[in-house]
Amino acid sequence: MRLPLIFHSLHQRLQKMFVKKNEGGDNATPSIQDIAGRLAEEQQRLRQLEATTTPKERTVLVLGSKCVGKTTAINKFFDREEHATRPTLALEYSFGRRIGSGKSPQVMNVWELGSLDNAEQLLEVPMRTHGLQQLAVVLMLDLSQPQRFWTDLECAYKGLRDTAQQMMEKVTPELREILEQRTVERVGQQNKDVEKLDPLPFPVIIVGGKYDVFSGFDPVIRKHTCRCLRSMAHLIGGALLFYSQKMPKLAKVLRDTINHLGFGSPAHPFRSHVLDFNEPLCIWFGTDSWSKIGDTGAQSVERIGATFGVEVPQLQLEKQKLQETTDPAKDPGFKESLIDEMRSQKNEELAGLMRDVLLRGKFESVQT
Repeated sequence: MRLPLIFHSLHQRLQKMFVKKNEGGDNATPSIQDIAGRLAEEQQRLRQLEATTTPKERTVLVLGSKCVGKTTAINKFFDREEHATRPTLALEYSFGRRIGSGKSPQVMNVWELGSLDNAEQLLEVPMRTHGLQQLAVVLMLDLSQPQRFWTDLECAYKGLRDTAQQMMEKVTPELREILEQRTVERVGQQNKDVEKLDPLPFPVIIVGGKYDVFSGFDPVIRKHTCRCLRSMAHLIGGALLFYSQKMPKLAKVLRDTINHLGFGSPAHPFRSHVLDFNEPLCIWFGTDSWSKIGDTGAQSVERIGATFGVEVPQLQLEKQKLQETTDPAKDPGFKESLIDEMRSQKNEELAGLMRDVLLRGKFESVQT
């Protein structure tokens, strides 16, 4: 979704308003007060329309690199005790409720995508179930493996972009107008890079996980990694946050951010603005620019990936890793005590039958 198209659409609507007025006999050029009044009426109409179409729930989709701490972050947000966190296998759902004073209950749906491998259909589930109007995405990447995370970042972005484009083609013109207006407000109408961005129609916060490990890396790697993430977040109209569960200050910012996406408070969870690659980055929507990121100018996803691949060579990821269990029944993610006991018993019975067959075969061979 290109922002210049949004401004062009708004300009055309205003022109039509004044054309109709002039057709009525008033050929005077509209004054600044007239334009301001028309804009105020247009914004009021959008707010009223949004109030009638906005659902009472919000949805947060968490996805990203494996073993980066997605489940841990969600459990910490819901104050769940963690005894032994098992790997997320596919797509898991949870929800939270908050009841304010004199207000109806607020509901936050939280979806966690376990793996990005062949996840196109799974991505559609939360996006189509709850719609785009109240969707927010938390994309977590493993900073401790800068030679690997670009594959996850690119895969997640393309999946979100393709699904969003398909859904935007089917929404009503009124809802499309609301989503476009929100995008403009999120990125900032006065942003000088506005014509060079390609934002998604919902807020995306890129979270760089395991910052405690990343902070000890070579400064050159940290510099190029930060520039890559800043470029990607700026291009898609997103925010960027570095995080580590072992660092309470950063963990609190992520917790407040999820609370903001799900319940609307605090109004601004990023209490600081950090651009220095020697510190944990903290960059809110619409506050970065191509000139601040570097002297490379506006970039595309392909160019960002190619540049980062030269500066930090990426390892080819194998789809089938050695640590993956070949027998699904032995996968710890499928543990069920009752079923496991019955299976163990059946395995023992089967082993006994096999021994009997072998003994009978040996006995018959001796007799013959």
